[in-house]
Amino acid sequence: MYASKLTDQPNLVPPLTKTERVLEYKAELERIDPSVEWLMTLYLHPEVTPEEIRKAAAAGIRGVKSYPRGVTTNSSSGIEDYSVYYPVFAAMEECGMVLNLHGEVPSDAEKNISILNAEKHFLAHLEKLAADFPNLKIVLEHATTAEAVETVKKLGPNVGCSITAHHLYLTVDEVAPQPHHFCKPLAKEPRDRKALQDAVRSGNPKFFLGSDSAPHPSASKAPKISESGELHACAAGCYTSPYLVPLVATLLESFGALDQLENYVSKHGRAFYGDEAKTGQEVTLKRAAGSKVPPRITAEGIEIVPFWAGKELAWEIAQ
Repeated sequence: MYASKLTDQPNLVPPLTKTERVLEYKAELERIDPSVEWLMTLYLHPEVTPEEIRKAAAAGIRGVKSYPRGVTTNSSSGIEDYSVYYPVFAAMEECGMVLNLHGEVPSDAEKNISILNAEKHFLAHLEKLAADFPNLKIVLEHATTAEAVETVKKLGPNVGCSITAHHLYLTVDEVAPQPHHFCKPLAKEPRDRKALQDAVRSGNPKFFLGSDSAPHPSASKAPKISESGELHACAAGCYTSPYLVPLVATLLESFGALDQLENYVSKHGRAFYGDEAKTGQEVTLKRAAGSKVPPRITAEGIEIVPFWAGKELAWEIAQ
């Protein structure tokens, strides 16, 4: 099996809105791990113009990530109106860049919109974008609902969908008592989890792995009270990167989809992005003998509690 390439998340502080800054960040990532081939993206923002898109495409930047304002970590600079970016989307279509969508809308009490149904309300935007730009590759990222799966299935071949490992396992019942399971979009009902599992099990090439792995320090996953007495929310995200492929294999086997492991992890995503596997990127798994996800990971003095901490994995990477 070939491992997938990694796509960066441009929601840094400040966000990555310029080609030069994206290339600087890529160089930083390559210094950390030169063996990884990084697919870089811009953060959709007023600073991203059609001219910037053409410049980015010429520099090898592969896509643009859209975050609606305020829906997830570091999304305060996110967008509120997609129509104003139509010239940008047209330039992306022309240059062959991919539009990666965080598929939620901001909560709105007057409209009864909350984190529980924000993805369902977003799907109308996805349908319109797919219709207005039929040659623009669009990825609905980290889908969590049965409605999202059905929408992606009925749209054209320009629309794909990533599904995370943790959303193949979690429901809202596992998230409610455990801040380390809190991520955006929020895991939903058992029927939604089953729809995600069924999408993977079906072998439909529109659906592929997106890790959305977020290495938040464990201190940021616990609600904090400031000196003024204000309660701050915990960070959204689950960390899976160090053991992602064995975790995926373990999960897929649990719901009868192990035969789709290579398609889901590697082939479908590569085909959608138009990337070929390269020699030396192969990954081989073997049955694990008592392999467990560590209870914590510490790097440079920062402690991270990974997803599935302490649980056994059925598979491990063969050395």
